[in-house]
Amino acid sequence: MINKISRNEARKRRHLRVRKKISGTPERPRLSVFRSLKHIYAQLIDDTRGVTLVSASTLDKELAGQIKNGGNVEAARKVGELIAKRALEKGYAKVVFDRGGYLYHGRVRALADAAREAGLEF
Repeated sequence: MINKISRNEARKRRHLRVRKKISGTPERPRLSVFRSLKHIYAQLIDDTRGVTLVSASTLDKELAGQIKNGGNVEAARKVGELIAKRALEKGYAKVVFDRGGYLYHGRVRALADAAREAGLEF
């Protein structure tokens, strides 16, 4: 019998494999990305303490009027700009990028590029 795993289960396995190597520190937190069909979320995480330092998503009130559909590239760009702005306000300029097991393409890439353009370094 062939053991078939779902697409999300395969993504979770890839994410665990990447997480063995990538870890956020207080000086250089991890920029973690999660995407669902309707929204995209980004967090800066300090893995040594296990705390989220900054977060942004398409559900934020700041982006409510600007975004019609949270599941597209334009929305991801806005979230990337917002997470970078919030990170820089708190004094975090350098981060480690964690794509969450997703391909570096489409919404994930748009978020990363927008964060870079807004001043984050990774």
